[in-house]
Amino acid sequence: MKTITPLFLVVLFFVSLTGCKTETRKDQLNSEPVKTVTEETEKQGQAFIKDDESRPNVLNIAIGSKDHTTLVTAVQAANLENALVNAGPLMVFAPTNAAFDALPAGTVENLLKPENKESLANILKYHVTPGNYSKDFLKKFKKLGQSNGVDVAISVKDEDVFIGEAKIVASIPAGNGIVHVVDKVLLPPTN
Repeated sequence: MKTITPLFLVVLFFVSLTGCKTETRKDQLNSEPVKTVTEETEKQGQAFIKDDESRPNVLNIAIGSKDHTTLVTAVQAANLENALVNAGPLMVFAPTNAAFDALPAGTVENLLKPENKESLANILKYHVTPGNYSKDFLKKFKKLGQSNGVDVAISVKDEDVFIGEAKIVASIPAGNGIVHVVDKVLLPPTN
């Protein structure tokens, strides 16, 4: 009688495993294909994930404010929603609706046109700075580098802090930074 060698057992084991896998593959090939549906939407990305438990991010704060509807419309027209929900930290200098209303007549309407999307994005990025500094801490700076690559001056008059010519009138902590509400729209210098 022949004895079974350990090598033979190992080979037999692998052959049986391979056979099982082959059967599984045959079964998978003969089964109905799994249909996946990918819904293409215009609005995708982190900005559109619903989360009722976390601290609101800078975009959520603007969306939730009745005084910032023009800003939110501009952010949406420039497709910058996802930039405002990243981990940050971000400081957003958020002009109120009244600040936008103070611009020359037709300015906002003109900037919201699709052909002016790049100019609008540049202006909006001039309102965003990396960091998370309180109004009092900002008093230590002379200028800030904005997200559009241009610096903006900081000045202090009495106890008021100004970013460019815009006065910080309120500050709201966010999950990814801080929103400083300002009373004017910051316009980057033109070259």
